[in-house]
Amino acid sequence: MIHSASSSNPSARNNALAAALVPAAPARSAPAPADQIHIDLSSTLRLALQQSPEIRPEVVARAHAIASDSTYPSDMILRAISAVIINAPDISEDQA
Repeated sequence: MIHSASSSNPSARNNALAAALVPAAPARSAPAPADQIHIDLSSTLRLALQQSPEIRPEVVARAHAIASDSTYPSDMILRAISAVIINAPDISEDQA
């Protein structure tokens, strides 16, 4: 059985029409956030850095694995890539 989507009650229709005719409240735009600096966050970062070890064993182990990996790029390839990077123009500088 298919139910009707409209109501046969005229007062319900009138209420719906009245609600549709009420103008909507104007939307308020949120103010743009201002740039801010939080000095208290730098002390948190400084504390985290002080608590981290100077030598991280997992990083040293990764370096040993890379150094012993024969499929890792050779010195010649690394030097060639480095030269390309060094000789590339700095796009942050104004070229005008």
